[in-house]
Order: sequence, then C-alpha cells, then structure tokens
Amino acid sequence: MFKGHPKGLIPAALANMGERFGFYTMMAILVLFLQAKFGLNGTHAGIIYGTFYFSIYILALVGGIIADRIQNFKGTILVGLIMMAAGYLILAIPTPTPVSSLPFFLTITIVGLFVIAFGNGLFKGNLQALVGQMYDNEKYDKLRDSGFSLFYAFINVGAIFAPLAAVGIRNWWLEKNNMHYDATLPEQCHTYLSGAMSPEAVGRYQVYADKAAGSTVTDLTSFSNEYLNIFNTGFHYAFGIAIIAMAISLTIFLKNKKNFPNPKSKSSGIEITGEIKMEAKEVAQRMYALLAVFGVVIFFWFSFHQNGLTLTFFARDYTVLKVGTYSFSAEIFQSMNPFFVVFLTPIVVGLFGWLRARNIEPSTPKKIAIGMGIASLAFVVMAVGSIGLPNFSTISTATGGIPLDDAHRVSPYLLLGTYFILTVAELFISPMGISFVSKVAPPQYQGMMQGGWLGATALGNGLLFIGAILYDTIPIWMTWSIFVIATAISMFTIMFMIKWLERVAK
Repeated sequence: MFKGHPKGLIPAALANMGERFGFYTMMAILVLFLQAKFGLNGTHAGIIYGTFYFSIYILALVGGIIADRIQNFKGTILVGLIMMAAGYLILAIPTPTPVSSLPFFLTITIVGLFVIAFGNGLFKGNLQALVGQMYDNEKYDKLRDSGFSLFYAFINVGAIFAPLAAVGIRNWWLEKNNMHYDATLPEQCHTYLSGAMSPEAVGRYQVYADKAAGSTVTDLTSFSNEYLNIFNTGFHYAFGIAIIAMAISLTIFLKNKKNFPNPKSKSSGIEITGEIKMEAKEVAQRMYALLAVFGVVIFFWFSFHQNGLTLTFFARDYTVLKVGTYSFSAEIFQSMNPFFVVFLTPIVVGLFGWLRARNIEPSTPKKIAIGMGIASLAFVVMAVGSIGLPNFSTISTATGGIPLDDAHRVSPYLLLGTYFILTVAELFISPMGISFVSKVAPPQYQGMMQGGWLGATALGNGLLFIGAILYDTIPIWMTWSIFVIATAISMFTIMFMIKWLERVAK
C-alpha cells in the first residue's frame, strides 16, 4: 500500500498521530466537560466549542505564514508540539467542582484551550505542507492523492483510541469512587443545586441518583456536589492522556526529522520542482481557484464538525446507550469516525487506483463535489431518523423537562450509520482538499495556502454554535435539515466551478 511513496510519509503520519489523539479527545469530551464542569447550557458551551475549533484552524494560517517567512517548517512544527502538550497540561490539573468562581476557572480553561489552538496552528498546516513537498518530485506526483489519503488514514489510528481512553479514564475514576456513569446526571446535579428543578423532575432525579450511587441517596445536595466533583476530576485526568500522546509524537518527529524535505533547499535530496518561477498571471489564477474552494468548504465543515457538538448532544439526550447487555458512554461515538477512516481508506484508495488504471479516475475537484453530496445524504438519514422526537427543551431539566427513558430513545445504529456515511464524505473531501492545495498552491505560498485550507475550516467551525442554538430551540429533525441544505449548496457550487478548477490544477 505504501509502495512507491516517499519514505518520509509514514514518519510524518506517525508524528501527526499525537495531534489527532488530542483532537479527538477534545472532540469527544470538550463540550460535555464544559457543561458538566461549569453548568453551561448547550448554546454557551457551543460558542466556546466553536470558538476553540475556529481558533485551531485560523491559527494554522498564522502558523503557515510564520513558517513561510522564517523558512523553518521543522522548527515551527516542533514548537507547536510543545505548546499543545502545555495546553493539555493546563486542562489536566484537577480543580474542585462546582467551581467557587465561574469567571476565574472558566478563564483558566479558555487559556488552556488557546495554548492548544496556537500550538496546533504552528503544527498542523506546516506538517501537511511538508508532506505535499514530498510529492513535488515528479517521481511521486501521480501518487499525490493516494499519498494524502494514506496520510489521512494513518493519523486517524490514534484518533480511534482517544475517545476510548478518555471515557475509560473518566469512568474508571467514577468507579474508583463508588459511582456509576450516567450521561444525564451532570445537568441534573447543576439544576438541582441551582434550585430550578421542578418537583416532578426531583422525583426522577432521586431514581437516577440512587442508581449512580448504588444505594439510596438521603441528601441530594451532598450527592450533587460529590458526583460533579468526581465526574469532572475524571475528565481532567482524561485530558492528561493527550500529553502522553504528544510526547510520543515529539519523539517520532525528532527521530525522523532528516526524512522530511527542506523547503527551497536541495539538501534533502528531494527535487522541489516548485522552484520554477511562475508568471504573475498564473499565480493569481491559482490563488483565485484556491480561495473559491476555501469559500465553498466552509459549509461542509460547518456541518461535518457537528459530530463533536450537536451529534454528541444527540448521543447523550436521544440515543439508547446500550446494545444488548453492553452499556457505553455517549462520547464513544467519537471513535466511529476515525475507525471508519482507517477501515474505509484502503477501499477508497483501491477504488481510485482501479479507476486510474482505466483512465476514468475523477479529478480532485470532482471527488470533492461527490463528497459534498454524500455528506448531504448523511444528514438526510439523521433528519428522517429524528422525526417524532420531542424538542430538547421538553427533556432538559434546566428548562423544567424530564430526560427521556430508553423506551423513547432511538437506536444507536442511527448515529453509527450517519458517522459511516459522513466518513465516506470526509474521505472524498478532506485528504483531497489537502492534496488539491499542495498541487495548486504557488511554491512560495505553500505553508500559507495549507493554512488557508485550515482557515476555511476555521470559518466553518466558527459557525458551529448555530447548530447548538438550533438544537436547543427547534425540532431536532429540522436542525439536521439545515445541514442537508448547507452541504447541498456546497456540492452544486463545486460542480458549477469544476471545469475551471480542473484547468487550473493541470
């Protein structure tokens, strides 16, 4: 599978696994942590979540500009790894819950998130630029799309285990303190402590509290404080696991540093064909094409990254967290996307190879358009599967509602099917988009344009909070329908531009 590819591809992917591990740790638990730790509602937690993910990707543009200016991609990547580890350390230090000062402790959390985001910005786009430079050699150019697909799959190996590790640590800490996991309890604890819980909801809360404690709870106030503190301490420890992953990535990167190309240098032994100067007109055309694609994919990322926000809410609030006799946590669904990436990538790469051998492989822009259509289909599945479910306001204890029991929840297979389809869409878009940028970007703007791709992702992430607002206020099936429309618009826009994009990419 890796035959014929540059020898630096595997070390680069392995070095990136730590970043993916941390990313999917955050994807799985961040928004739930914000609510469990600080008692935030979905909208406020969604704003912080969306701002964090916006920062991760917009700072990649800054990181790309820095690397382009100082011409030290490897040094920039190294600093990024160290900063990410420092940010996770800030989040990993346990603090008591409920917090004594919401502004103070929330600020500490936000500072930690910013340090992670800035480190990620220095790291992510620049490593992708290095991978793209490996394929600037004509010997490897035809394998560029396949190379980025393999790179994308390999880095997701770490992402498979991140939610499992995070959930395992959190649940282990609960069990060590003689408590049991219940996804709905943190909100109920905060609501009870605030005095806003309705009498009917208190009766149901008593049942949940007794089950979580394994015995009859006689003091719900004491139980609420204790459960919140134990639950969130487990989350803090879960963030600490990402530090270990960062240390592994740092070691791999340092040991294989010599296998990565040096931009604008022949010393690596890799021929950088981009050294040929382009005419100003061609540079402009390439930049316009990239900006056009960046503008379109904003709508895809706005929809796709709901997997860590509204789809995670849906897993907690509307999904039966049990298959047969096996019970699991709401966060576990975040392992499905990277698992499907690893599982499906050889199939997708094989399909593209089979089509290439017959000279009928779709162009990179066509692959991106197909991916948009597949993403739209995924949210159609969610919309249809959510018809008849009650509004969130009627099942949230914070608004006087009562959580759904299992008899009124949907099968976990609805989310599994949706994640499967979304992952197929992702494989047609994300690695192909990175590949398109590495091929089309003028050589003097490689780092900046890889940052631009991530900047477009940032703008999509900056809109994520809209999903949280919709989730809180309108019927669930209508929330998913908004994402059907967003991805469909993206698909038709790319289709309209395909001939121009194909011409520029030649």
